[in-house]
Amino acid sequence: MKSVLKLELEEAKVMIEAGIEAARAAGTAETICIVDDGGYLIALERMNGARNTSPDMAIAKAFTASGHRRSTHLFTQPGGPATIHGEAFGIHAMMPGKFAIFVGGIPIVVNGTVIGGVGVSGGAGEDDIAVGVAALKALQRHLGNSYTVLTEPDIKK
Repeated sequence: MKSVLKLELEEAKVMIEAGIEAARAAGTAETICIVDDGGYLIALERMNGARNTSPDMAIAKAFTASGHRRSTHLFTQPGGPATIHGEAFGIHAMMPGKFAIFVGGIPIVVNGTVIGGVGVSGGAGEDDIAVGVAALKALQRHLGNSYTVLTEPDIKK
């Protein structure tokens, strides 16, 4: 039998609030989404002025990061899994509307296990990543030293 960590609404709210602060500091309007380890929505907030399309994209980014256990921007980098010779070439076509292979999705990894994903949409790619990393760092602060949260942008588990 295995014990598992589960991301809950309390942690999701902490992450979203930190993401909003980071987006405001960057001068961008973002939608921030937190999903569980199955890719199901826990919380989403669309800032005033964020694009109408950003909620669906943020959800897809978070779903992809959680389910495929890697930051979404890593899919299309040179030699990445979604490039023409990669092992995941065409994967986004298998799950239309759910699988995102562009910048803004980062898995939430606690104590070495993917427990969810954060998806950010609305800014330039570097803004989306910075907001996602701010959310991960807020989770680490919230959980304290009893847990280790990966807080870099390039996560592949």
